[in-house]
Amino acid sequence: MRYPETRQDACVETLHGREIADPYRWLEDADAPEVAAWVTEQRDFAEGVLADLPGRAWFTELLARIVARPRAGMPFVRGERFFLSRNDGTTAQDVWYTADTLEELERGGSVVLDPNTWSSDGTASLSTFSVAKDGSLLAYAASEGGSDWQKFRVKDLTTGTDLDDAVVGKFSSPAWLPDHRSFLYTTFDEAADARGTATAGLQGGRLMIHRLDGDDEELLRFGEGPMTLAFGQVSDDLAWLIVTIVRGTENRNRLWAYPLTTANGRTELGEPVKVVDTPDAEYGFVRTDGAQLYLTTDLEAPHGRVVRVDLGWAARGDVEFAEVVPEAAATLSAVEAAGDGLLLAYLDDAEPVVVWTRLDGTAGVELDLPAGALVGLDGSPDRRTAFVGLSTLDAPTAAFRIELPDDPDADPRVERLELAGASASFAPAFTVTRERATSADGTQVPYFLVVPDDDASGPRPTLLYGYGGFKIPVAADYRPGWSAWLAAGGALAIANLRGGGEFGTTWYDQGRGPHKQNVFDDAVAVAEHLVATGVTASDRLAVHGRSNGGLLVGALVTQRPDLFAAALPTVGVLDLLRFHKFTGGAAWTSDYGDPDVAADFEVALAYSPLHNVRDGVTYPATLIATADHDDRVVPLHSFKFGAALQAAQGGEAPVIVRIESSVGHGAGKSLAMIAAEWADLLAFAAHHTGLTVPAAT
Repeated sequence: MRYPETRQDACVETLHGREIADPYRWLEDADAPEVAAWVTEQRDFAEGVLADLPGRAWFTELLARIVARPRAGMPFVRGERFFLSRNDGTTAQDVWYTADTLEELERGGSVVLDPNTWSSDGTASLSTFSVAKDGSLLAYAASEGGSDWQKFRVKDLTTGTDLDDAVVGKFSSPAWLPDHRSFLYTTFDEAADARGTATAGLQGGRLMIHRLDGDDEELLRFGEGPMTLAFGQVSDDLAWLIVTIVRGTENRNRLWAYPLTTANGRTELGEPVKVVDTPDAEYGFVRTDGAQLYLTTDLEAPHGRVVRVDLGWAARGDVEFAEVVPEAAATLSAVEAAGDGLLLAYLDDAEPVVVWTRLDGTAGVELDLPAGALVGLDGSPDRRTAFVGLSTLDAPTAAFRIELPDDPDADPRVERLELAGASASFAPAFTVTRERATSADGTQVPYFLVVPDDDASGPRPTLLYGYGGFKIPVAADYRPGWSAWLAAGGALAIANLRGGGEFGTTWYDQGRGPHKQNVFDDAVAVAEHLVATGVTASDRLAVHGRSNGGLLVGALVTQRPDLFAAALPTVGVLDLLRFHKFTGGAAWTSDYGDPDVAADFEVALAYSPLHNVRDGVTYPATLIATADHDDRVVPLHSFKFGAALQAAQGGEAPVIVRIESSVGHGAGKSLAMIAAEWADLLAFAAHHTGLTVPAAT
């Protein structure tokens, strides 16, 4: 196959005594005219390959119908108002509605935010919003082109108009102070660079107080290294501001509590109580009860537990955690204050279980909820109604109202809400089983196997999906592509690899830093198990992953190219020697180590996909997907890896680079873009795994 020509420079640098060639470094300069020309050529080449795929039209038509399915999210309450997202299937972005009561919201409510009016092409999106507790003002963050940078604006909920007021932040959700005229947000010294050109990382993290009636104030500044973040949360009784301080994506943090006083319409912060000032574990704010502060933590509990600490004693230097909910066999994934108790969300073998307990941890009751994946929890000490959202493989969100009992002997009541016009599943009937493979070191690696209930026999085309990083759990949840793949007759395997959060901190630690190779070994074990059990064969197996999952796919392509017929690394981290030099990449040293440290460099070099491409190897058909405005995992990763793989390919299978315009890492993409990306990924995988799809109608 004749690929677009990509220049190779004689770029070699010595790192920790090793000479490392980087012939495609020129592709890092996204603003250079020659890179723009290369992008155009690669786009044209990829489109030529994709246009010839026999299943593309069928997948395109089906995915368009799947994403157009009417849907609604999970209701939540902010500032005594109810909020809900809806999409009737005709708009690029979800529309947000509000009402004073749940019943009014169920009937429709009124539009409070419509991101579809913010841009002509549907690429501006809502990333977060927060309502002042008195319900008067709403601070919301708009993202343009999928950027992680956010512009915060303030809307008057009485008049429905925006105030002439805006600030810029990143990785932040506004936290309103009790004066209802000021909120906290996080920002960085460096200006936004949506193209993702080289920087030294996001330096100078700052936690700011934005006052509508005055100048912004800097509450905290962090100079100890790149990508230190701080997040503020105000207790429901408005007495405390809880600030979580974390370096990058580490799962260990500090936690401070600032006493709040409000007089003459202005909230002031007292000196912080440094509840945790040594990041020795993960600590998450749950609620306060007077001077009692409730936290989740994995301190001495890899599966997580709930503890409380007396802030009065802590202010005097006596920090002692009292256990409220002990560690369980299942992994504690989320806790929400609800009435006079707690909603506890667990992952039991990667499947959600929600339990309500009293505030002292007693009288635990498992809620009667269907199987699925947790989408969200919403509760408050101020009300006895809470909400739970679940998704399934073929349905985006089912919302449930939880009525908490006044009677200590009564159980919570669970009611499913009908919030949007439901349409039938686009997937055929299917069976989900829980399987386990044995990794290289003997570890049992679970995965969900999803097979259509049809008459097909023998090895069938199968799509393996994985992530394995940052303590993020992978569940059998909703993604538009799953229904389409199953409808085409393919099988689906969703792997729970080490490095994820399905089985607690120990499971996570076994898949990061010097142990990162375990993640790839786990995925290989699942792939080999699928082949050995007759579910599929190597020439019928495709592998897919996004972001850190894109790294997973890149590593599998370079370590075991014989095991897969097709590979779909999407917005992946693929250059493990330079990831820390761009935008927020330095944050990821929690999982990948620091390439500037010799020991970490050696580990990363051993699995870095870009640096393990070998000339003349027969690689599987590979579709590398990225976006030109991704400012999280900058597109240079995909550009350089794609160029290297095209130059090295010793077989006939194509290697293409699909590059989207005016979008970022994935969040906020329009429905049309979501459908088009999935259609291309699945049509490519289907063609190269032998999956025959029906003719397009």
